[in-house]
Amino acid sequence: MARVPTAVVAAGGLVGGYGVARWTKKRPLGGAALAVAGGVAARQWAGKVGAPKAAALTGLYVAAFAGSHPLAKKVGSWPAVFGVAGAVALASWVAESRA
Repeated sequence: MARVPTAVVAAGGLVGGYGVARWTKKRPLGGAALAVAGGVAARQWAGKVGAPKAAALTGLYVAAFAGSHPLAKKVGSWPAVFGVAGAVALASWVAESRA
């Protein structure tokens, strides 16, 4: 079975987590989606780029989630989420392509 690229898993976790929280009006459910995708991405990163880079990418994932909140006040919720998801996806792709 083919794996979903880690960049897609990470970006999908950020976008999907927000979408689930918004549409269900249950923030913990969105947080669970975000956490599951983040865990899957972290495991894939560790296997592809090693533990130190995986830790950095996981930190970026968490920082992107946190940073999307103040960014949303400036540009709106969806643009903020898509922006940070794109940044995490790009960082993931670069890290994996250089491994």
